[in-house]
Amino acid sequence: MVTGLIQDGIYQNAHVAQNQDDYSKEYDSLTARYDKAKKRLDEVTAEIHDKNSRRQSIESYLSLLEERKETITEYDPLLFHGMVEFVTVYGKDDIRFTMKDGTEVKV
Repeated sequence: MVTGLIQDGIYQNAHVAQNQDDYSKEYDSLTARYDKAKKRLDEVTAEIHDKNSRRQSIESYLSLLEERKETITEYDPLLFHGMVEFVTVYGKDDIRFTMKDGTEVKV
């Protein structure tokens, strides 16, 4: 919508004599509005991409868990990597696992 208003203003300015100060103020106002909307669109698009990526990861992990009928009794790298986002070592007695859902477990 804002892009259309900008194009209409440019067309109008090219074909009709008008005060250039007024035109510049209107043009600057519309481009600022466009930039703000574009920035918000980019933020929302990135957020949607991030959430879709997380959902896909969680669905893949759940599918892997459903395939396993038996109780897990030993370390399994696929399950570990599917559940843990990263590990932070603060010291010998302070190791923290950050899970894919954001929770943190201190060991």
